[in-house]
Amino acid sequence: MGTFKIEGGHQLHGEITPQGAKNEALQILCAVLLTSEEVAITNIPDIVDVNKLISLLKDLGVKVQKKGQGAYTFKADDVNLDYLQSTQFKEDGRGLRGSIMLVGPLLARFGKGYIPKPGGDKIGRRRLDTHFEGFIKLGANFRYNKEEHFYGVEAERLQGTYMLLDEASVTGTANIVMAASLAEGKTTIYNAACEPYLQQLCKMLNRMGAKISGIGSNLLEIEGVESLGGTEHRMLPDMIEIGSWIGLAAMTKSELTIKNVSWEDLGQIPTVFRKLGIQLERRGDDIFIPEHKDGYEIQNYIDGSILTVSDAPWPGMTPDLLSIILVMATQAKGEVLIHQKMFESRLFFVDKLIDMGAKIILCDPHRATVIGHNFKSNLKATTMVSPDIRAGVSLLIAALSAKGTSTIHNIEQIDRGYENIDTRLRAIGAKITRV
Repeated sequence: MGTFKIEGGHQLHGEITPQGAKNEALQILCAVLLTSEEVAITNIPDIVDVNKLISLLKDLGVKVQKKGQGAYTFKADDVNLDYLQSTQFKEDGRGLRGSIMLVGPLLARFGKGYIPKPGGDKIGRRRLDTHFEGFIKLGANFRYNKEEHFYGVEAERLQGTYMLLDEASVTGTANIVMAASLAEGKTTIYNAACEPYLQQLCKMLNRMGAKISGIGSNLLEIEGVESLGGTEHRMLPDMIEIGSWIGLAAMTKSELTIKNVSWEDLGQIPTVFRKLGIQLERRGDDIFIPEHKDGYEIQNYIDGSILTVSDAPWPGMTPDLLSIILVMATQAKGEVLIHQKMFESRLFFVDKLIDMGAKIILCDPHRATVIGHNFKSNLKATTMVSPDIRAGVSLLIAALSAKGTSTIHNIEQIDRGYENIDTRLRAIGAKITRV
């Protein structure tokens, strides 16, 4: 189990560039299975979860060539479908949540797709019903081996249809869109997710020859085509990492510039941080965060009631940044209620912040009230274990602002989502070592 040692209390300074978006990469990489032609992808993040998926594609028989830092080509012209029934696939697929999105492309192109029950973060239930209900509506037969926790769908040719999703699932929508792109006839998806990463997937599929309309809305229409071709694609910057660096700058009272953030794809993120009192300046496509010498103050609602920050489907606030906002609020002036609606275990790291001296009331598994210190009382260094990717980075930010030297164990969780995070933080002045 890897460990970070963090000497807190130092101001940071300089520029940091966000990696390619993890959540986009998991969708885009699965989409290469939809064609036998070459697909070139750039700005792929060098992180554990993405590298696991690339390894899975190689084991499936996809020809993968690395062309440079974050640049790869993929050619799925000789896919080994027998691998899907192998013990190795049942083991490897189980360790990666994003592996579920292999099913849609495989089902559409080869008539069958299988997956073991995926793992991933221990942040609560993440059900797969939306995925498989969508496949069934497209005409697939579903089967499930309870003993092996192994799912399968099969169909000679998928048939387009109308469907109203029971939830605006990002991965569920992506899976169904990929399957429907090669179905016969027209598919209409209502209550579709419309996150920028899903928009990126749809635009890429259209360049490959798909016919998808309504991109960016919650009503997608897909006219099925016989086949798809190759293309080139570049990942967006990771909006979760961008939000993490905003929180880091605020907590350490640092002047930072976050480079090439794709402002148009950030949605509510700048607005929510400004409600927390953070000054953000747009400089071209960069975010400049000045040193908050006098701290930052949480805005109340116009009637004076306490601010609530909650997650919602896009264009609402992404749930992946609520843990960052919670940590940041511990040193704000004022109070805020954090309402994590989607996952029932994602706030369970607050006990570690309380140990560091934060004033937090965990109301229930979904809600926490934070009373800010206004920097009048520093967080105290401690020893912690990273429970998941986002909580792990939130604890890292807390440690970088705390007085003394903190230890974070199980940093493999952080490595699953953040590329070379210790090296990049040291470049802007952080005192962090990997043990």
